[in-house]
Amino acid sequence: MTRWPSVTGSPDEASFSEKLRAHLAETPYFQRHPQQLFTVDSHGEPMTQNVVALVRGSGRRTVVLAGHFDTVSIANYGTLAPLACDPEPLTEALLKELRSRPLNGAEAKALKDFESGDFIAGRGLLDMKSGLAAGIAALERFAELTAPEGNILFVATPDEENRSRGMHSLRNALPEIARRFSLDIVGGINLDASSCERDGEEGRAIYLGSIGKFAPFALVIGRPTHAGYPFNGTSAHRISAEIIRAMDTVPELSDEAFGERSPPPVCLEARDIRDGYDVTTPDRVWLSFNWLTHRRSAADILGDFRTLVNGALNAALETQDAHQARYRATSKAKTQGTVLTYAELLERLKTRGGDALDRLSALDRSLSGGTDPLKVSREIVAAAATEAGIEGPAVIIGFGSLHYPLVHLERAGETGRTMHDRLQAVMQDAARRHGTSIKFKQIFAGISDMSFFGHRPDAGETGLLAANTPSAAFTDDAPEGLLSFPTVNIGPWGRDYHQKWERVHAPYTFEVLPDLVFESAVACLAD
Repeated sequence: MTRWPSVTGSPDEASFSEKLRAHLAETPYFQRHPQQLFTVDSHGEPMTQNVVALVRGSGRRTVVLAGHFDTVSIANYGTLAPLACDPEPLTEALLKELRSRPLNGAEAKALKDFESGDFIAGRGLLDMKSGLAAGIAALERFAELTAPEGNILFVATPDEENRSRGMHSLRNALPEIARRFSLDIVGGINLDASSCERDGEEGRAIYLGSIGKFAPFALVIGRPTHAGYPFNGTSAHRISAEIIRAMDTVPELSDEAFGERSPPPVCLEARDIRDGYDVTTPDRVWLSFNWLTHRRSAADILGDFRTLVNGALNAALETQDAHQARYRATSKAKTQGTVLTYAELLERLKTRGGDALDRLSALDRSLSGGTDPLKVSREIVAAAATEAGIEGPAVIIGFGSLHYPLVHLERAGETGRTMHDRLQAVMQDAARRHGTSIKFKQIFAGISDMSFFGHRPDAGETGLLAANTPSAAFTDDAPEGLLSFPTVNIGPWGRDYHQKWERVHAPYTFEVLPDLVFESAVACLAD
């Protein structure tokens, strides 16, 4: 599978599903049961598809094994890009390169790993075709049992590295698949990869949850002025700098839950919105942040962000007013500013009447094929602010990209506790058999398809997000009747995924992991 390129958004991604379906069709089980191997359309042109493979035993109880097959770009391999998807030649080429020059710390670790013989390089080998391979191995082992209890449904999805359109489409199709084959889905195992910079102890793990992600934005609107007369306007840059200072890497803004702490928010994008050069201060500055959470809801994030932005706006205006008073030797003025959510901005447009909302919808449709959510959101918000005639100083806030909900086994109640107890026994037995350690970890730190796998979103939260996300393409339009079931993540580990030195730890991934996934699935199927 690694030798089948599948970079997100490429024709190779679209063709991967048929290659995988054809590969699975060659197995004896699916030669006997071809109707239980099929694809589900996802998105794009040419159409990308999910691969679905069902192995039946007795009864209705079913566990779903899920992984994505798209990868990030191979561009960072440079001259070695032609070898990026060919693990053995690539590993040898990387060894040769690393031995030929002085190394930094990360490169020295990569060289040591490759020389040990325990690590193999390859784009997507770690993230995440080794996880898929473990799921397929578990599926085939289940098919070979004489009288298996329950059923295993294996799914391979595209687009995880972009906006999880593959998992969304699969999730939406799952109720009909369950009805068609008379399945009761009792649990899910996501197969995504994790990283460990030490001896692997942190990588050999069952993750009980996946982190939540919000992408709040702030469009800062100042009052432009000639640079020779700075106090005749309001600096959008000063306001944006205060917002960044209040937000970026501030530890108090991280979440603590399940005994672990999320990273604090970081600024992903800061730019003024103008194309040419002149000596006028910028009218508008766009900011976007990444805010990972362990417990905060959309309402919490939007409320907290509004408070922070309002405080930063006031601090910036007070500072500029004080500078003006000192410079002109006059009494201090009091400049007022406004903070609006994107939903409130649209309400202003509705009040004004006219066809402004129709023009924004048309703009959204024209931009919906774009893969950069921040660029799409930036253009729509800027257009909406212009339509509404917003004068600075003001800040428009909202969500600039797809929200990934926090999921955790604890939130599944009694069924989650039962799954936890069964997996604990499996984990201990597998560690003993293989002479290693395997542990529970609370939160998978990288955003993942697990956020949409077995998770039925809260309607109120979905509504708030949709109202404050400029582009419909980056909202979760969840249909009625979605299935809900407890999920965990059990996958390979390695180092430097998405990087040139991406490598998987072979002994764990190819020996321990398939056994762990199989035994975990069987344990969850027991009545």
